[in-house]
Formats: sequence, C-alpha cells, structure tokens
Amino acid sequence: QVQLQESGPGLVKPSQTLSLTCTVSGISITSDYYYWNWIRQPRGQGPEWIGAIDYSGDTYYSPSLKNRTSISRDTSMNQFSLQLKTVSPEDTAVYFCAPQYGSYFGSWGQGTQVTVSS
Repeated sequence: QVQLQESGPGLVKPSQTLSLTCTVSGISITSDYYYWNWIRQPRGQGPEWIGAIDYSGDTYYSPSLKNRTSISRDTSMNQFSLQLKTVSPEDTAVYFCAPQYGSYFGSWGQGTQVTVSS
C-alpha cells in the first residue's frame, strides 16, 4: 500500500522559504512511470497544483509558481521535497503530496497546514 506523509514547519515568516518533505512508503520513488506531486489548498478555495518530480528525477512546475519553486528528491530516504521561496500570506494553505501513475492520481497524504505570518 502506497502511503505518503508530509512534514515541515507549520509557520513561516513572510519573505522566507517554505520547505516541506514528503516521505513515501510502500513503493520506491524511482518506480517507473510514477510522478510525485505537490498540491496546496487555501482555506475555502480549490486545490492548486504546484509541481512534480518524476521517477527519473525530472521536474515540472506550475507556470504561476515556477519562479519561486524547487522540487528535489532523496532516493536513499525515499523522500521528495518542496521549497517555495519568498513566501507571502497568500501562500498560506494546506500542502499535500500525492502520487501519480500515468494520468491516475493515488491517495494523497493527510496534508500539513502552513501559515505565512510574522
């Protein structure tokens, strides 16, 4: 069973960098044709795709966040990570990681609340 768990600080100050890690169990993140996504959902709004890293290490980013986003992985730990630079209160949201096989999305992690505030 594939399971994902997000971790990271729940509070980030404006202009700083938001850093989150997703730990994957039940499957290797290098398994063929898998993509590993970051998604966020501000309160009262729909989900927003942030970006992904695939089984070979290639990365993909939302055009609206591309300039501030970096996704990386640690295959030895079976983890992938998100960095979002220069955050503002508008980046406050619940952040999720989610697996994708082809066009099929699997079960998301439980999500972690990140609040941007001084």
